Amino acid sequence: MSLNKVMLIGNVGRDPEVRYVDAGVATAVLSLATTTRGYRLQSGAEVPERTEWHRIILWHKLAEIVERYVRKGDKLYIEGELRTREWTDKKGREHNVTEIWAKNLEMLTPRAASQANTPTPPTPSTL
Repeated sequence: MSLNKVMLIGNVGRDPEVRYVDAGVATAVLSLATTTRGYRLQSGAEVPERTEWHRIILWHKLAEIVERYVRKGDKLYIEGELRTREWTDKKGREHNVTEIWAKNLEMLTPRAASQANTPTPPTPSTL
């Protein structure tokens, strides 16, 4: 038995990048920042706040939802799996990237009254 599951709550760093590939299949990439608060040790030393940036990959309906409703600064809950990939660029340099392939998404940022004309995002049960 094995398990590959990631759960994150964080803020979107920039508007999602959405593309349509292979006969209209939507794919989206967004960056999500998660921050661990700083604290003081018993010795008096300060441990500073730490922010991690995560590359989130979404497909199909989830990609269409983030294209329509998610913007920079929004707070999201993302659930998915961790994936890594490697490639060599044209100059022969090797690159590694770790990504979260999203399986579930919940929008945690309340919509302002000024956006009352925007359609209501679907609930997770409709995804």
